[in-house]
Amino acid sequence: MRPRVSRLRRLVLPARAVVRGGRAPCPHLLVEALRAHRGVARISFDDSELVIDYDPAQTSLPAVQALAERVGLALVERWSSCQWRLAGTHCADPVPGVPVLGDGRAAPDVQINCAAGTITAQVPSAGDGLVRLRQRLQQLGLTRPEDEADQVEARERVGLALLTALCALFLVAGRLAEALGAPHAPLYLAALAAGGVPSLRNALVALRRRTFGVDLLMLVAAAGAAALGEWFEGGVLLFLFSLSTTLEAFALGRTRSAIRALLALTPDVATVERDGREELLPAAALVPGDVVLVRPGERVPADGVVVSGTSLVDQAAITGESAPVPKDVGDECLSGTVNQQAALRLRVTRPASESTVARMVRMVEQARAQKARAQHLSEWFGQRYTLAVISLALAATAVPLALGHPAGPTIYRALTLLVVASPCAVVLATPAAVLSAIARAAQRGLLFKGGAFIERLAGVRVVLFDKTGTLTVGRPAVASFLAWQTSEAEALAEAAAAEQLSEHPLARAVVAYARERGLVLPSGDELEALPGHGVRARVGEAHVVIGNERLWATLDAELPAAALDAAAEWRGAGQTVAFVGRLDGARATLRAIVGWQDELRPTSRAAVAALRSAGLAHVAILTGDEPRTAAAVARALGMDYHAGLLPEDKVALVRALREQYGPVAMVGDGVNDAPALAAADVGIAMGGIGSDAAIESADLVLASDDMLRLVEAYELSRATVRIVRQSLAFGTAVIALLLVGALAGLVRLSVGVVGHEGSTLVVVANGLRLLRWRP
Repeated sequence: MRPRVSRLRRLVLPARAVVRGGRAPCPHLLVEALRAHRGVARISFDDSELVIDYDPAQTSLPAVQALAERVGLALVERWSSCQWRLAGTHCADPVPGVPVLGDGRAAPDVQINCAAGTITAQVPSAGDGLVRLRQRLQQLGLTRPEDEADQVEARERVGLALLTALCALFLVAGRLAEALGAPHAPLYLAALAAGGVPSLRNALVALRRRTFGVDLLMLVAAAGAAALGEWFEGGVLLFLFSLSTTLEAFALGRTRSAIRALLALTPDVATVERDGREELLPAAALVPGDVVLVRPGERVPADGVVVSGTSLVDQAAITGESAPVPKDVGDECLSGTVNQQAALRLRVTRPASESTVARMVRMVEQARAQKARAQHLSEWFGQRYTLAVISLALAATAVPLALGHPAGPTIYRALTLLVVASPCAVVLATPAAVLSAIARAAQRGLLFKGGAFIERLAGVRVVLFDKTGTLTVGRPAVASFLAWQTSEAEALAEAAAAEQLSEHPLARAVVAYARERGLVLPSGDELEALPGHGVRARVGEAHVVIGNERLWATLDAELPAAALDAAAEWRGAGQTVAFVGRLDGARATLRAIVGWQDELRPTSRAAVAALRSAGLAHVAILTGDEPRTAAAVARALGMDYHAGLLPEDKVALVRALREQYGPVAMVGDGVNDAPALAAADVGIAMGGIGSDAAIESADLVLASDDMLRLVEAYELSRATVRIVRQSLAFGTAVIALLLVGALAGLVRLSVGVVGHEGSTLVVVANGLRLLRWRP
């Protein structure tokens, strides 16, 4: 028995909470699997969030959350997501039902994206379901082989252009023949045939799927006009419709080409050093540990670290940075970037399938398949609206005929209604803009995970920043060190021995500071991270702790007043402070105070100022650092701050600020700030293209560390939403005006065709403006 609605509680998880390895479970399967569990009442899952209503009397919040993550992981392991190139579907065609596999079983979660030209489906990881589904999709005329897709698309565009030109030629010849009194019917028939071939093919494919779309409407309207003796108007209708289809194909092909151009960034071959010899190998065959030679002018074939050489590398194609970046030994080079100055030897750090370019392509392809809310609305509208148009045309024919009106004018008016009320412009408004924005964003190093996040970023009212590694460069250095009742060398060596086990930037700074002073560090082990507090480790026979006052409070230890005064002075200067001590049982003895200083990113001040001037309600720092340290950074940048926060405090504050101001964007490194990134409406990872955690936890990844890229992303999202609204308003207004005119008998078929196709082209062109967008 279902629990009563009044007793239900709701758990809202970001979709990435059930994502593993960059893969999301099939929404259909996830909902079905969770619904079967005790205490779960209602579930919904989309591109952005998983919503579960549950009965607290039968289950608990932690149990529901653990269940969702466990089921999501199991489904990801059992089911695979596959994508094919879509074939033969017009913009306004209704999407068919879920295709079935060869043995009659359904393939869940089949998503068709006409504008992106893709079809995505979930198939069982084991067995031959993939083969059966591919065959079924080909039988339905939905897919074409991937290796032939580009050539087929190019031939189709050329074929469409040729048929459109022939239609125009026969129309002009027929008009001249009619004016001269010569036989003209064969010429008009040829025009109708040339202009109608693409529509006839698409209409037949749709009928095979037991659906119908705008192509069928246009064919009926043209045939009806010809039957009424309006040969020229029928020919003009098909010519303009064919021209519009051709231009749409070329226009949307530009967005797909912009995406596929990312693949060309990686060279086909690489010079690899093996056994003291240089040999050319396919770049796809490189594995971690290989050493590659990149000469001046060559592209970096794989992500790697410089092992010898110094040069300048052009990263514009990946990160959008306009100036070449210096590279020295130990620096990371990203695949697809161009070596400009001198030869570099790189040690490959990631396989080709996980390179920066491969990840960018994968993320952008995923983004094309995920739809913005406006696109879901326009597709829902388009599919139902088409049925309404047909019903209206039938009524506009049947009612006047029943009242005794002449058949010719009545049918002519109904045919005009079919044309002018077609929803092409409305359906294309969102995908034309969003696909162009995704392509343009990728070119500038802004990697959105879906159109939904472009739309959501445009509506944020709060932007929150992590401090270290986001607003600052993330390379802190020890600025102050004060030993307490021991020698500086002994206290520093002890602290560095504990910190050398950690990868945290503050830890690395302490180790570097000790080595600069020539200290020999004792061995350390048993490192234990204490989130929001510090670390604990064993150094020799001693147990060492390094952390803030919260850590010392848990150790039942009181810090001397003089030490607290020194820490306060350092924090006032913008330093991060920690206390080093030795454990004696449960108590700790102070050994030293250490202060770190991290410099601001050069563009942080300008980026914060730009966001504030954009009218955002709240721009602030979220940090676990001490209030005085955060205050110093906040003063330098002219922003608010929230300091001394544990990870759970950041999540709570994100939710509180959402309640107070509205949608929240959180900017962080994607690792330490993962909970806050997940809790925000839009999680943004700075400079995180090489970080697995950043890619999995963020909705938007900025490939560059330049803070102004964040401002670009915000401006692009607002421009995209603005263009979508313009196009929707324009397309709807044109349809309404033409519809009223057609019902009143004031709009002829030829005028309706021009208005319909003209509005569609305007909408597509308006969206494609984003391909040339500049901040």
